[in-house]
Amino acid sequence: MKQRLSILGSTGSIGTQTLELVRLSSELSVAALAARSNIKLLMEQILEFRPGLVCLYEEDKAEALRQQLKERAEDQETPEELRAYLRDLPVLRGMEGLMKAAACPEADTTVVAVVGMIGIRPTIAAIEARKKIALANKETLVCAGHIIMSMVREYGVTLTPVDSEHSAIFQCLQGEEKGSVEKLLLTASGGPFRGYRLEQLRDIRPKDALKHPNWSMGAKITIDSSTMINKALEVMEAHWLFDVPMEDIEVVIQPQSVIHSMVQFQDGAVKAQLGVPSMLIPIEYALFAPERIPLPPEEKLDFRSLTKLDFSIPDPEVFRGLALGIQAGKRGGTMPTVFNAANEEAVAAFLQERIAYLDIPAGIEAAMEAHEVKEDPSLEEILETEAWARAFIRDRFGLSEETKAKKLEDTTC
Repeated sequence: MKQRLSILGSTGSIGTQTLELVRLSSELSVAALAARSNIKLLMEQILEFRPGLVCLYEEDKAEALRQQLKERAEDQETPEELRAYLRDLPVLRGMEGLMKAAACPEADTTVVAVVGMIGIRPTIAAIEARKKIALANKETLVCAGHIIMSMVREYGVTLTPVDSEHSAIFQCLQGEEKGSVEKLLLTASGGPFRGYRLEQLRDIRPKDALKHPNWSMGAKITIDSSTMINKALEVMEAHWLFDVPMEDIEVVIQPQSVIHSMVQFQDGAVKAQLGVPSMLIPIEYALFAPERIPLPPEEKLDFRSLTKLDFSIPDPEVFRGLALGIQAGKRGGTMPTVFNAANEEAVAAFLQERIAYLDIPAGIEAAMEAHEVKEDPSLEEILETEAWARAFIRDRFGLSEETKAKKLEDTTC
């Protein structure tokens, strides 16, 4: 049976790889595409995949896309069938547009592949529309896990993880009883600064932090990998996805990025999911689980060339952001939102070279210390906390509104 996708973040890393799967599988088609601002790539995707609707989050870009579609439809050299399609294609905009794309009536599955807290409300819209959800947005569960997972149960929808680590755990848990799990072991590559001492990080520039040894990702996620803040977010996400206490989730550095995560059971047995460092496998499994589809040879692990697997424990002084994130997750309430929003704002400023690399965890820690936690927050309180944390970081470092993470066009959609 054909599976129709609404892809939120279609021009980003996960979105483009999801579309690669559409090219590989005749069982997939595209119902809707949404991006933040990348008109050029979205136009290419429109022409190739013919979605029933599209959305650009930034309103001026949505208007520019409408104009381009109109010009292409009026071009007499454009085939008539394509001209008719382009004339009738709805172009939505803003958060309302994202939410409509998430709940697109023609879609069976909504792939939430935007980066940041922008993903929360579209995920809620997809749940309310009873879509199957392939979730590649950490912040949705980090900040609103208590809301999202409660709604998943209430509406009886399927939510499957796309992150490689959570996909690995999801795969390892197939056929296992929940009560048999002792701990989850989230693996991390250690990023470009594995083995560094704290003093070596003082003069790190964006070009240094963007050189990930194994993975090709957007700028924001790559910076989070270098600080290991992404792993803190993943610990919090795993807590909600798998209903496992924060205390029973550990982080292990596995620099080859071959073991994507593990589950240890009460009898001492450990199950691990191995594979090449590619996102096609977790995306494929999120869409087709428990079935699997054939993937190209380059997606297969060659054990003849695998000579060793190394493991180590993250240095809490060097990776201060990881320790702060775990602290935020254990505190709960609005503290994870403060951690996440402060990090997003600080990373945006670092990428613009407005603050130093070590200012990222320092700013997060200051925001956490200044925050008065609200327990069991509503969505409105979460969004208010996000705004407070962003303003705190801007005030602390004397930043203007221009440093907001929304400027990172290539990292979000």
